[in-house]
Amino acid sequence: MPYSNMKNAIALALLRIGYITAVAKRSRKVGSALEITLRYDDGKSRIKDVSRVSKPSRRVYMGVEELRSVKSGHGALMLSTPKGILTEKEAKKELVGGEALFKIW
Repeated sequence: MPYSNMKNAIALALLRIGYITAVAKRSRKVGSALEITLRYDDGKSRIKDVSRVSKPSRRVYMGVEELRSVKSGHGALMLSTPKGILTEKEAKKELVGGEALFKIW
């Protein structure tokens, strides 16, 4: 996919929590590309589903006190915070809120 700083930050966050196994930036003649390797456990994808929370027509912002676990802790909520792209667990630890991007499990 085409490279951007936002896509790279999201990919690195997914790498930290174990949904993907590798992230690489590749140079092309025009622009750069982001190469992501998905993680598979026993032949099944680690990613079961992804649900978008914020969208251009409706932005959703959450404070640190509003953050809840996804799928009883088996998923993650990705947030765009002043400290970068974080999961809800990392945001609680850093005591920051932000725009809820998507849920993944």
